[in-house]
Amino acid sequence: MLEHVGRLVVRARRIVLVLTAAAVVGFAIAGVGVIDRLSGGGFVDAAAESTKAAQQLDQRFGAGQPNFVLVVTSPSGGKVDDAQVQRLGTDLTARLSREGGVLSASSYWTLGSPQSLRSKDDRAALVLARLAGDEDAVRETAKGLRERFDDQDGLKIQAAGSSVVYGELTDILQKDLIRAELFAFPLTLLLLLAIFGGLVAASLPLLIGAVAVTGTLAVLSVVSSMTDVSVFALNLTSALGLGLAIDYGLFILSRFREELATGIEPHEAVRRTVNSAGRTVVYSAVTVALSLAVLLIFPLYFLTSFAYAGIAVVLLAAFSAVVVLPAALAVLGHRVNALAIPRLRRKAKPAASEHGNFWGRLVAAVMRRPIPFATAVIVVLLALGSPFLQAQFGLPDDRVLPASAESRQANDVLRDQFSSRETEPAFVVATEPVQPAEVTSYAERLSRIGGVARVDASTGSYAAGQRVAAPSPQSAQYANTGGTWLSVVPAVETYSPDGEQLVRDIRSTEAPAPVLVGGRSAELVDTRGAITDRLPLGLGLMAAAVGILLFLFTGSVLIPLKALILNLLSLTATFGAMVWVFQEGHLRWLVGDFAVTGTLDITMPVLMFCVAFGLSMDYELFLLSRIREEWLAGAGNVDSVIRGVERTGALITGAALIVAVVFLSFVSSGVTFLKLLGLGLALAVLVDATIIRGILVPAFMRLAGRANWWAPRPLRALHALIGLRESSDTREPAPDLANADDRADLDLVPRSVDKTPG
Repeated sequence: MLEHVGRLVVRARRIVLVLTAAAVVGFAIAGVGVIDRLSGGGFVDAAAESTKAAQQLDQRFGAGQPNFVLVVTSPSGGKVDDAQVQRLGTDLTARLSREGGVLSASSYWTLGSPQSLRSKDDRAALVLARLAGDEDAVRETAKGLRERFDDQDGLKIQAAGSSVVYGELTDILQKDLIRAELFAFPLTLLLLLAIFGGLVAASLPLLIGAVAVTGTLAVLSVVSSMTDVSVFALNLTSALGLGLAIDYGLFILSRFREELATGIEPHEAVRRTVNSAGRTVVYSAVTVALSLAVLLIFPLYFLTSFAYAGIAVVLLAAFSAVVVLPAALAVLGHRVNALAIPRLRRKAKPAASEHGNFWGRLVAAVMRRPIPFATAVIVVLLALGSPFLQAQFGLPDDRVLPASAESRQANDVLRDQFSSRETEPAFVVATEPVQPAEVTSYAERLSRIGGVARVDASTGSYAAGQRVAAPSPQSAQYANTGGTWLSVVPAVETYSPDGEQLVRDIRSTEAPAPVLVGGRSAELVDTRGAITDRLPLGLGLMAAAVGILLFLFTGSVLIPLKALILNLLSLTATFGAMVWVFQEGHLRWLVGDFAVTGTLDITMPVLMFCVAFGLSMDYELFLLSRIREEWLAGAGNVDSVIRGVERTGALITGAALIVAVVFLSFVSSGVTFLKLLGLGLALAVLVDATIIRGILVPAFMRLAGRANWWAPRPLRALHALIGLRESSDTREPAPDLANADDRADLDLVPRSVDKTPG
């Protein structure tokens, strides 16, 4: 099929380029304003108990967690109980309750001066409000309220709450995208210049990136009109689109220049390039897309959004690399080397080049002593990954924001100056009528749980198993004819192991009726369950899909198994770094200051695994394609591996370096989990492209020998029937070369080591 694609692209090269230019313009128009249609949440399972509890609380009782909080402070030294501050605070609460989109508002001054809503130094108090609508509506309402309720009448007013946090996340994201692009694009172009030595060749991968990124923005615009899509998917669209454009562009361009160096005419070089490197790009794109598709099984639209964006950008990048870029090369011909920079220009070597570069010498050394090399690398990778055994997980809160963010500062005041987490209570919803005596008994039991500061119910407030306050007029909100609910105010950090244990203890406490437990800590427990329950299925699907694809690509049974194991090893250092840097707080001077919470965002390991696994398979396929070409041409096992790594090592490393630069641009973000994503993926790509491809893959293939290409007879027949070969020119090893592998081994490996052929 790719032979026909190559011929068609050459014949219709100018039409392809004109249609592509028109498509990019259309994509750009369709994608305008897409960020305004994306959402800032998506970290909670819509079918989880905590989500159902929130829905029941809203529908049955018209209540819910306060999602907009004002921290009101008297900077002049006055106390919150002073007459003037009381008057101003009461007036502030009343004005807030009359604002559009505000369902309810209460404060320290309107609720009978409860101690929990007053700071330890008596200089600050809280105003709690609940805003109407979905995440996007709440975010927009909060944005307007922040502008209207600023410092006034001698009071310092700081806004907090989930609505403000998500709003600031979106604002920071837009600035981060611009900053990342300003950092990544110029540096990427410089690195491409260093690799290709000419401005024309260096700019061509960016053409693929433009098609992929603009096309994905248009796709996200359409998808967001049908379902929730996370705003953070834009980051992956930008980085992955540019990264894959670099990878695929380098593969196609380097092969085209290599074909030209043999002396054939440009159009024939394009056809051969599409048929060889194009095949690798297609397999790579399908593999990366399948890796990202695994995210669709997790019921969090934060993760599924990355699947939508990732799959779209991968397929568009592959299409551009196999169709659009070859069309441009067919037009340019030898002018692909135009605008060369003399000091940087390197002539492409023909396919029959001799061994001798750094990668060839490294692989030859590895294959002489495969066991010591492999053992040393595996031990180092496992040691680097060991910190992940102590990983603790949470969900994003205000602490992912930079210290300069208003909501981060306000929430820091809440943590430091207030004795309990009044703005983030757990809530227990009973959907059946419960007698007052049973409510009292249940509230007393809940208040004895470790980590509970207070329990509020229709029968009063409780602490340490005793009623500490009689029912007030506000207590009526906790019950109606359909049931009752209780507010459990925690004394521990919401997103923490203590917060999770609190939820488990609440759910295990005997209740007088069926109950649903919700709140921030409950969301963390439910999200962890949603991910861990589906993780085995996701890993199984990914392993099966990638294994089948690699078999179709290579015709081997052993190579897919090897690829899966080595790709898992390549991620160990990345996962260890996640804990060592972001959970424990090391290297903050290097990656930028961030709040050390002692936890990692629970969605990040899943996201990073799927993205990094797909990218590592990208390099695996490119390397294997060259090794297999040499093997099918008659080279022995050792010689084919050395030649394959020698001819792809510099290119894979260059591609990985550029992709790492793109992801490292995330480190400049003010959002902690984007820093983590950028640093983790950059490290994963670099480790995979160097240590794995330069040492572990050659060591494994040396030890496996001719078994690398073995498959049972039925599978060999299936592979031949499907006909998935590189080109019509490739051939099986000739009969007189059956022992070439042995001869190559004897040339490279001491006789004392190589006692067994192959």
